[in-house]
Amino acid sequence: MPSGPTGRPPTIYDVAALAQLSIATVSRVLQGTGPVSAKARARVDQAAQELNYVPLRAARSLAVQRHEAHGLVLPDLAGPFYGDLLMGYERWAGEHGQSVILTVTHGNPEPQRTVRDLAGRVDGIVVHGNALGLDVIQDLRRAKVPVVLVAHPPVTGCDSVRTESAASAERLTTRLLDHGRRDLLFVGDPASSYDVSERYAGFATALRARELDVPEPERVPLTEDAGAGLATKLLAATPNGAATRGRTRTGPARGNGTGGRMPDGLICANDELALAVVQTLRDGGVGVPDDVVVTGWDDVMAARYVSPGLTTVRQPMAELGRLAALRLHERVTGERTRARNDVLPTELVLRASCGTHPGDGTDSSNRLRRRA
Repeated sequence: MPSGPTGRPPTIYDVAALAQLSIATVSRVLQGTGPVSAKARARVDQAAQELNYVPLRAARSLAVQRHEAHGLVLPDLAGPFYGDLLMGYERWAGEHGQSVILTVTHGNPEPQRTVRDLAGRVDGIVVHGNALGLDVIQDLRRAKVPVVLVAHPPVTGCDSVRTESAASAERLTTRLLDHGRRDLLFVGDPASSYDVSERYAGFATALRARELDVPEPERVPLTEDAGAGLATKLLAATPNGAATRGRTRTGPARGNGTGGRMPDGLICANDELALAVVQTLRDGGVGVPDDVVVTGWDDVMAARYVSPGLTTVRQPMAELGRLAALRLHERVTGERTRARNDVLPTELVLRASCGTHPGDGTDSSNRLRRRA
């Protein structure tokens, strides 16, 4: 870890010396106050990054050992997914006297600067998904900031907490294949997150096991609007605006789904997509599940009450948040120094949107797996 001239942690004076700027200018850049030229800002950012400088706030300047605060960095707050995660995290933190400082990176032009500032006000940071680039995560590690990653591939030296995805997606896809569906399309962009990439991998594994071609995914955002837009495209590309099960098909749907026919199954990467797809298809005269089966992921509350009920994969989001808070606390307090990766189980929840019959119930996946 880079340090000051005497081996101590770098200070604002070291940043000023390396940037060859005054303390006042460096302070204005780091605090975000007062006019500073773009050139000076870039020099300060470069120096701070090279030194892995973390601003020290009042608590540390008074020799307080900990802030009793966690930083939680999320890519977004849209949709129901993050609500349960935050509830689980906040509940654990409140019970243990920890405050939580939340930062959202979507739309933030300078997330690295924001997170560097956050690191000076908290004892450690939890990062969800692709909220931060790997380079920023590595900078935090080099600055000795405890980091826990949620829904992110493991990184050396960091704890990680995620839910199982690939095996559940394979089981879900296999079930649809077992019930005669062959023209399946995965809806969601695997490049958007680690979780979605794992779900697509499970989908592909199930198709390859049956020696079926694996279609390219429909790369759309995981939003309600994207789901409605995709369903509208499928309706427009289908003769008479409706699907007929058993129609001769030339192969799996590809590209933007406008191949001239309706797939007989849509495996959506989250429930928001799936719920919008179901409603739009039904409004367009397509039967769900008679013509097209539709599945989601997460098991949000609406999935239980729509008609037909949405087949989905339940994630323990509140538990994911609770466990992330616990893991960060362990690292901050020194209770544990070795990084670990936790994988929480998911559940396949069968409802009418995939043609399941009442009483089919819930198919649980693997038990909680923890690897130290």
